Amino acid sequence: MKYSARTLLRTLFLVVVVASMATMGVFATDGEHVSNVYMTAWSLLPPVVAIVLALLTKEVYSSLFVGILAGGILYSNFDFEMTVNHVFVDGIVGSLADGYNVGILVFLVLLGSMVSMMNKAGGSAAFGRWAAVNIKTRVGAQLSCILLGCLIFIDDYFNCLTVGSVMRPVADQHKISRAKLAYLIDATAAPVVIIAPISSWAAAVAGFVPDGQGLALFISAIPYNFYALLTILTMVVLVVTRTDYGPMAKFEKAAIEEGDLFNGANPYANMAEEEVNENGGIIDLVLPVVVLIIFSTIGMIYSGGFFEGESFIDAFSNCDASVGLMFGAAFGFAFTVVLYMIRKTLAFRASMECLPDGFKAMVPAIMILTFAWTLKSMTDSLGAASYVEMLVQNSAGALQNFLPAIIFVIACLLAFATGTSWGTFGILIPITMDIFPLDNPLGIICVSACLAGAVCGDHCSPISDTTIMSSAGAQCDHISHVSTQIPYAITVAVVTFVSYIIAGFVQSAFIALPIAAVLMVATLMVISKITPKVAV
Repeated sequence: MKYSARTLLRTLFLVVVVASMATMGVFATDGEHVSNVYMTAWSLLPPVVAIVLALLTKEVYSSLFVGILAGGILYSNFDFEMTVNHVFVDGIVGSLADGYNVGILVFLVLLGSMVSMMNKAGGSAAFGRWAAVNIKTRVGAQLSCILLGCLIFIDDYFNCLTVGSVMRPVADQHKISRAKLAYLIDATAAPVVIIAPISSWAAAVAGFVPDGQGLALFISAIPYNFYALLTILTMVVLVVTRTDYGPMAKFEKAAIEEGDLFNGANPYANMAEEEVNENGGIIDLVLPVVVLIIFSTIGMIYSGGFFEGESFIDAFSNCDASVGLMFGAAFGFAFTVVLYMIRKTLAFRASMECLPDGFKAMVPAIMILTFAWTLKSMTDSLGAASYVEMLVQNSAGALQNFLPAIIFVIACLLAFATGTSWGTFGILIPITMDIFPLDNPLGIICVSACLAGAVCGDHCSPISDTTIMSSAGAQCDHISHVSTQIPYAITVAVVTFVSYIIAGFVQSAFIALPIAAVLMVATLMVISKITPKVAV
């Protein structure tokens, strides 16, 4: 049965009305406004509405806004004026007024401008010519994308956009669909940085652990981070065996047989074609990227106080990734302008014209990010985090050996619904550490389960900023990326869940990790046997 978008919207609105009328929540005693559904299961309804609508209607902007509107209605207890104020003033304006969010948007625009300059100067075309000679096959092109994604481990945002800009020409040449490219980018973003001790995510996790033990705990948790490790293994196995299944198989078949890289959904189709300088060289692509990495690293440790006497590790732990990446992009942009002037591959005026081009290229990502941040502020105001915290604490006493698997599932659901890994870390890691001391092996496994579940939920969620920027980096339709990636992510998640049950009993990474790897490869081999291959 098919439902129109209008029918879906009416149904969802009715659900919100009934839920609000049927649910009694917590009321403030000091006159401060609190929603009737505060800290109840209904606090998770807004992101659920947005996600379900996005998957059903294939339209992300209106779906996110309906989810935001549902959050505003629930928060205001159906008061019209308060709903409007909460959605637009507290939500959208508040998200755009947040310094961290603005820094990320500035980073996006500057990086988009750098990508535009690299294309116009001929750096990307030169890399494409080099790749045509040295990368002979689709398998080689995909493995190159995975390798590059693993090498850029400092930050997931930086990873998504840089890998996308470098590998798009190579992927297009070998008829790799944009959905497959977006998956490879996304799967080497968060899953890689969450197992890299020197990364913005390691710094974030360390910040949730007291007494300066955060980095040591993070490193101890890496062998138990089954989702991240198995995701990387899965990518390699799928590429080498030339296996695709679910909606991805349809996209890859269209790319190989018809040359349709987008399978009909190309949000970047109206972008103007850039004039390319045929005299550009690989150095015009590689050097700006290397310098950008160096400046981003310097910017991050600067924001953490490295030049004021803090150690390198402490500076990374205390850094502001938004500030560091913004500084890195600004100095990287300036360096690239000067480099192209010296090499005479791009004039100063042409470089400046790339600024608005970069902004236009990032408009879809900026709009979705803004709505995703606003949706998160709606769930925060409804007490969703406190509700999940209460659930975890109430279930911690029983079935201790199954607790890693339980925490993994809870972290998956929370990150999927809210679209944030870092928020999930902040909620679940302190709870886990209250249950188990740091010297308890089961405590380390549970922290790993928090990290793995957060990355898994983030990986699947259409409102995740990393998922959004992977779509932008690949210049792929966002819903196409989400719908093709979810079957792969769920496959890894199921094996990860089983692996955490095993780890909860054996409590040894030397035993649990090899078993997890064998289970993952065996699962993929079965899928490969029953999945028809597309002729290349």
